Amino acid sequence: MINYKITYLDKGCLLRTLFQSFLPQHGLSRFAGWVAHCKQPWIKNRLIKNFIRDYQVDMSLALKESPNDYSHFNEFFTRALKPEKRPIDSGSEIIVSPVDGCVSQFGDIREGQLLQAKKINYSLQALLGGSMSLASRFQQGKFATFYLSPKDYHRVHSPFVGTLQEMIYVPGRLFSVNTETTEQLSQLFVRNERVICLFSTPIGPMAVILVGAMLVASMSTVWEGVITPAKTRQIRHWHYVENTVSLAKGEELGQFQLGSTVIVLFAANRMQWSDHLALQSKVQFGEGIGRVLS
Repeated sequence: MINYKITYLDKGCLLRTLFQSFLPQHGLSRFAGWVAHCKQPWIKNRLIKNFIRDYQVDMSLALKESPNDYSHFNEFFTRALKPEKRPIDSGSEIIVSPVDGCVSQFGDIREGQLLQAKKINYSLQALLGGSMSLASRFQQGKFATFYLSPKDYHRVHSPFVGTLQEMIYVPGRLFSVNTETTEQLSQLFVRNERVICLFSTPIGPMAVILVGAMLVASMSTVWEGVITPAKTRQIRHWHYVENTVSLAKGEELGQFQLGSTVIVLFAANRMQWSDHLALQSKVQFGEGIGRVLS
């Protein structure tokens, strides 16, 4: 039985959201991944050029500007950018955006709840795979949610200097995470599969959470490679010895193949979001979005 709450925007939006429930979400995502890895030049070049045209992708930002230089669509989709196009704010007290994307929500974690959309909250503990111990680290802390559209750069970077302590894969559904679905489907980010990366930092614990979505063929990290699609749909834990994986601020953390969402968590009384940060505002990887509290 489908067990979720929908906030009613209009009949068309409602039907589209319900329709997603009955789709073979993981099967469609795996098929998308197979197509996106096709190396036949006439297929992959057409896919890439059509995508650039339809989404108005600015290839002048890319390290490889020519669509023909990519061996398949996924290499194009996870393309590297020219470093000078995304300078990383070097201030030691500055927290930077982990992605190119849109700020869906940000603010305080209140009574173990995060804001998904207007009048829709979801559980911090459920987001963190049901762990009360992990949730306690971020109670009354700060969160920010970033949506990556298809045209955006799809690598994820560390918002602050940190050492990886633990990674958790949480299986789930693959509902779309676009604005329409986010504003309708309660507990969306708790329902979808996700990869939770937990770091220790000079300002306490930090979590960077990669949330899967419809047609997201793969999520990967730089230290473990491809995490999804997973061989078994069970919660998996990875634990890391101190200093095994340490990331500088702005260093690459992982990748999405097709658009999705990143959620960042910080502990209470350690940082504050910048005054210029606003709902639905566009941010670029490396720009300052927060500041360490002195």
